[in-house]
Amino acid sequence: MSLQRVLGRWWSSANGTLKGHQLLVIAPAPPAPEWVEKVKKKYPALEIIHYNKNPWEAGQTVPRDIDWSDVTIVLTGPLVPRPEQAPKLQVVQVSSAGVNYLLDNPLFKDTDVNFCTANGVHGPQIAEWVITTYLASQHHIPDYLELQNRGTWKRLDANVQDGVGARVGILGYGSIGRQVARVAKALGMEVIAYTNGRRPTPESRKDEGYIVPGTGDPDGIFPSRWLSGADDQFEEFLSSDLDLLVVAVPLTPSTTGLISGPQFKLLSKKKTFLSNIARGPIVDTDALIDALDNRMIRGAALDVTDPEPLPDGHPLWSKPNAIITPHISGNSSAYMDRVYDILELNLQKLSEGKGELVNKVNKKTGY
Repeated sequence: MSLQRVLGRWWSSANGTLKGHQLLVIAPAPPAPEWVEKVKKKYPALEIIHYNKNPWEAGQTVPRDIDWSDVTIVLTGPLVPRPEQAPKLQVVQVSSAGVNYLLDNPLFKDTDVNFCTANGVHGPQIAEWVITTYLASQHHIPDYLELQNRGTWKRLDANVQDGVGARVGILGYGSIGRQVARVAKALGMEVIAYTNGRRPTPESRKDEGYIVPGTGDPDGIFPSRWLSGADDQFEEFLSSDLDLLVVAVPLTPSTTGLISGPQFKLLSKKKTFLSNIARGPIVDTDALIDALDNRMIRGAALDVTDPEPLPDGHPLWSKPNAIITPHISGNSSAYMDRVYDILELNLQKLSEGKGELVNKVNKKTGY
């Protein structure tokens, strides 16, 4: 039996003060003093250590001056220890929505260490980006900004379709998709959801992850239709006369290239606007360029691309019906506050010794 399994049994019992636990925070800035004070008041025996480093810097290895010997919980990004370095480690709380960058890491695939994501922290700001870029396209804002830069007052002879009655298809109805649905419904749009697994009952449609208060679709009530991969309804989903398709699924081997030539052909019936805030490789870039060039789709908003970063001179840059931003839709001044909220919820789970951790990754599916 692995050490991790032994430890798993150990923390399954209540430990109100979190005695024996050491939390390591790897981040450029320490947690806010008021957060530390609040947590220490709840769990006086918890030891909190801050290591001043950005875990998202490319090409780095684990610094030798980090002492992992007593660490049981770590808040980090791609920077994780080798299994033998951290014999007591139980929980890795990452500050990203996915863990695709860790799927082949030995700590992830060869141990029973729990990995938890920051799923839920991105919903408000990314939903704003999705709706902003869609409405900007509908109202021809990029064209008017160009006229403004030229100092030209000119009304374009162009049709404007507002959101009332428009149909948005949300591919991946997680926290981001649910907040997109909430905002879309406020604009008078119809929502169709698509998920990998079936959601036939009200209970199965609930959001069990972290939710920013007052946001999202906790009970899964906004979609007028809910289709699934389990029922082989992907083609039906794309053929649903969508005005807007929002790509919000994680990048996995099964989602790589999910939107390609045949899918754009289905979308061409309504000239659907594509919004990708997930990962670039989910959409085949050559097929996307062809769809934009031939007006199979009316346009695209891309916060992620393949390749990424998008090189200077890449054909996508010159597409007048594309809005491209450099993977910034998740930016928010409240981002890390929400990550610490999730971490605090998981500390509570550990102290109570019961229930699933919040946003725990299923290692079989990778999300």
